[in-house]
Amino acid sequence: MAQLNLIVVTPETTVLDEQVDFVALPLYDGEIGIAPGRSPLIGRLGYGELRLVSAGQTRRYYVDGGFVQVAHNTVSLLTNRAVPASEIDRAVAQENLNQARARMANNDELLAIRDRLEKQARAQLRLATSGSH
Repeated sequence: MAQLNLIVVTPETTVLDEQVDFVALPLYDGEIGIAPGRSPLIGRLGYGELRLVSAGQTRRYYVDGGFVQVAHNTVSLLTNRAVPASEIDRAVAQENLNQARARMANNDELLAIRDRLEKQARAQLRLATSGSH
């Protein structure tokens, strides 16, 4: 069976570089699933869950925006942060959301920053909550 080479890179390190059967990831405007043989693609990542399936096992990571490129069965993600879902603390994510909501935003730039912080915190909270089931 054909596989994908998944590479996830942050400014600090290469988080993943392995063969997988399937990848689902958050784009800026929705989620996409990628299987072997996918047409080439370049996209902007959103904040949320990266799921990878390999040998029948699903692993989950939080990714913090960035870019994705798909070409020749290679999925390359460049992101600010990639954290295993099991390492996301629900209480910390909730506190980050509370702080983002309380942040003053009296101009367009501050409003954009507050919105980004809220989206990041909500995505982490969803991932932490879904992992506790």
